[in-house]
Amino acid sequence: MGLMATRAELKNEVKDTFRGNWKKAIGLSIIPIVFTVITVFTISAFLQVLLLVMHNNSDVFNSISNDATANSTGNGGAYSTNVVSSIIGIMINLGIQYTFLDWLRGKSVESINNFRSMFQVFSKRYFIPVLVMYIIQWVLQFLWSLLFIIPGIIKGYSYSQTYFIYKDIEASGAKANYKYPDYVTLSRELMNGHKWELFLLDLSFIGWHIVSILTFGLGYIWLIPYMSATKAAFYRNLAGDKFLKKDRVYDAEFKEM
Repeated sequence: MGLMATRAELKNEVKDTFRGNWKKAIGLSIIPIVFTVITVFTISAFLQVLLLVMHNNSDVFNSISNDATANSTGNGGAYSTNVVSSIIGIMINLGIQYTFLDWLRGKSVESINNFRSMFQVFSKRYFIPVLVMYIIQWVLQFLWSLLFIIPGIIKGYSYSQTYFIYKDIEASGAKANYKYPDYVTLSRELMNGHKWELFLLDLSFIGWHIVSILTFGLGYIWLIPYMSATKAAFYRNLAGDKFLKKDRVYDAEFKEM
């Protein structure tokens, strides 16, 4: 495989792919877009009201703080709801990224069904494997984070290509040769020497995040599909078709994660 594409090249690839098809890209990402815009708008509005209350009436602010403290216990149910919501969100975003990966590989825009693509991970083909791999990654990152938060973040980047690798191997028909932890290990091996590149790619969107927040979340209408597709382009450029080869056999032990 040749040299890894630069951040600018990856982004230009996505912009070229989306040219004339931004409506399709936005429609495909509509659920995370709506959720993010509503969240950012709500938080922005809340902060403005909070600052106004703090400025005009400190007694009211103290009362609100005391009420929040009094109600901070007994949130186990809320935590469980957040976990379930997080998993659902990951699966929807993953379905979108899978579609962008296919799109970048040449799948025709006309053949993409937005609804079916968004929810493709909620199928027999993907649901259980993705859920199991999510749990494996969560446990490993948690254990690494016990050492310090930085190792946990680093491992997050190491495992970041797990779901893409599973998609390709499953499509190749070779998944019988693999166990679920193998996909995490393959991601770690693939990302050796490339974690910093992905980190800088994430960092390069900070300016657009700021603009999106300043526009009360409206910028995310454009930014979310742009970022998702760029992550897919990163994987496509890094892995190529190595995991799509039908004769590929992986005979590795469950190495250090």
